[in-house]
Order: sequence, then structure tokens, then C-alpha cells
Amino acid sequence: MELPGFRFHPTEEELLGFYLKNMIYGNKLRDDVIGFLNIYHHDPSDLPGLSKIGEREWYFFVPRDRKHGNGGRPNRTTENGYWKATGSDRKIVSLSDPKRITGLKKTLVFYKGRAPRGNKTDWVMNEYRLPDGCSLPKDIVLCKIYRKATSLKVLEQRAALEEELKATNTTTSSPLSSLQTISFCNPKEDLVPSISETREFFKKEIEEEKELVEEKKDRIAKENKVSPPSLHFPVGNEKLAELQLPKIINDWTQDQFWTQLNSPWFQNLTPYANILNF
Repeated sequence: MELPGFRFHPTEEELLGFYLKNMIYGNKLRDDVIGFLNIYHHDPSDLPGLSKIGEREWYFFVPRDRKHGNGGRPNRTTENGYWKATGSDRKIVSLSDPKRITGLKKTLVFYKGRAPRGNKTDWVMNEYRLPDGCSLPKDIVLCKIYRKATSLKVLEQRAALEEELKATNTTTSSPLSSLQTISFCNPKEDLVPSISETREFFKKEIEEEKELVEEKKDRIAKENKVSPPSLHFPVGNEKLAELQLPKIINDWTQDQFWTQLNSPWFQNLTPYANILNF
């Protein structure tokens, strides 16, 4: 409705007791603000444009499409995803009479892909229906579609993921893309390296080879270094060499020290020395 200052924000009791109830029993309303649409034939992003009213919340009367006829589970699959229920149904009571139940509310979230491996989105649906056990002429529910507020953290994660996708796309681009950046129109642009750069390159190569040769020489010298002599122990039947000990002089008069002291007086003592020497 295009009325100045008009905002459509009904309460849950008004949605059930007035709009849905009148729709099921065929009571026409003066202002047709809620349209009739099978939302399961469309993606959630298309629904705001198909709604008759709403800025951040969009309302639809939806027929219940059951998988196995009456009494079966409702079919909530779409072409590109499915609506998945979260939690159990909540009872909506009347504000004037809290003991009277006006209807039930079910909350669902849209997933892209096929169950059970779908990707969760931020699209949410509140499905309102009249209490079970009532004989109703039409099996219709009222759905409110809205988009859940996205936190700053989720937005940052999405931005980072988009940046990664862009980076992978640039790295996997064709090799001709790198050649396109080279300008062939400028004759002054030299694509061949200069002579000085070539000399510097070969000079570095020669210095590196010299360093490798010096390191190899040092390593060989360390490996060939003579180790200090170690003790040799006999093996098997090998005999030890006999120790050469100085011979003991039996006659102490033949000692060089005593010959220097040779004198006639000492010679007279020789017979007595032989007796003492046995």
C-alpha cells in the first residue's frame, strides 16, 4: 500500500487471529496487504520483490505442500536449497486471555544446496498456523520472511574469503597475462641484460666456486690429520719383548767408581773384600 507514513508491523496475535483466520475462512479484507504465493518456487532473495508490502519484513499466505498427501510432512525444498526448522514450535497466546492459544509459530532457516550438506544463509522465516486439531477449509499458513542481521565478524570473514578467491584467480591466470605487461613499443627498453650485469654474475659464480674448493680442501686436511700414537697390545700368541736390565756386578771392586779410588792401601783390603763377597 502506498499510503504516506504507513508502516505494516502487526503483532503475532493479529497475524493469526485476523489476517490468517480471515484468509482461511474466505473473508475478504478491504485492504489486500498480504499476497498469496508459493514461496518454495522461489529463492529467498527474490521474495522482497514479490511482496506487496514490507521494508525489512515480507509477508505471504503460503499453501502447505505436503510430501505424501494430507497428514505428511510439509515439503519445504526449493530449486536451489531448502528451509530447515530450528527448535520446536512455540505457542502464541492471546494477550487478553493467556489461557487461549491463538496459533503456533515455527522458525526456519534457509540452506543452499541439498540436505544434509547445505550451506546456512542469513535468511529466516517465521511460519504461523492456526492450532492443530481444528477443522479448516484451507490448509494455508502465513509466513514472515526477513534477513538476519549479520555481525561484523561474519562480514570480515566474508571479505577475507573474497580476497583469497581474487588472489587465487590472479595466480591461476594464463601465462600470456604476464607477457601483456611488457611494452614492445618503446625501442629504448632493453630486454637483454647488459654486459656489466653479465660480468658481475660470472664473477659471483667464480667466487662461490673458490669458496667451495677451499672448504673441500679444509675438510680433506682434517680427515687426513695424523692421530697421536696409541699403545699397542699383543694379540693372540704374540710375545712381549724381554726387558733389558743392567747386569749386576758381583765383584764390587770392578766397579768404575771404586777403580778410581784404587790405592795400595785399598789393594791390601782386597782379600778381605773377597771374603765378604763370598
